[in-house]
Amino acid sequence: MEVELLFITPDAEKLIEAAGRTSYLSFEKSSEDSAEAFVRMLIKRNHLSVLEHAYATFRISGISRSFTHQLVRHRICSFTQQSQRYVDESRFNYVEPETIRSNPKAHSTFVNFLNEAKKTYSKLQELGIKNEDARFVLPNAVQSQIVVTANLREWRHIIELRGKPEAQWEIREAAIKMLKELQKHVPTVFEDFEIDERSRTISRG
Repeated sequence: MEVELLFITPDAEKLIEAAGRTSYLSFEKSSEDSAEAFVRMLIKRNHLSVLEHAYATFRISGISRSFTHQLVRHRICSFTQQSQRYVDESRFNYVEPETIRSNPKAHSTFVNFLNEAKKTYSKLQELGIKNEDARFVLPNAVQSQIVVTANLREWRHIIELRGKPEAQWEIREAAIKMLKELQKHVPTVFEDFEIDERSRTISRG
């Protein structure tokens, strides 16, 4: 899995402060280093709508269609995904869960199925079936990539929800990778999130 930050609102925390001070009419309190304290105050008061003025865009690749089916449920986001209608998937790569990989019989069953799916897809192409219809035989394990844009309030929601222990392992791993990037660029907005490297989960501090 690869998570790449493509774009984030420049000076996002200063923008959040500028927008938020409109609510309080406290522009005179703004200074070169006042944004951090102001953002912390907003989060403490749960005045999170102000965070919606800043955005971040990620490209996530090497993930399964199972993963993307979960991610696109976050409807406030904007998505652009690799198309199985236009892209030839006859040589698709796939994601294998560790629970299957570590079980020899399960691994063999899994790989055999995927090889059969690949053969069936190619056979349909040979029979003149377009990719848009041949794709009906492709499993959720097929690798994909997706670009997703969301405001920082929504990213907080996604990371908190998808970083929990009960979240599916693949989307939880993506949440951890995205959080690490966001903590580099907008540290105050995400400083209350903590990553447990042992359990590969996220919690709020």
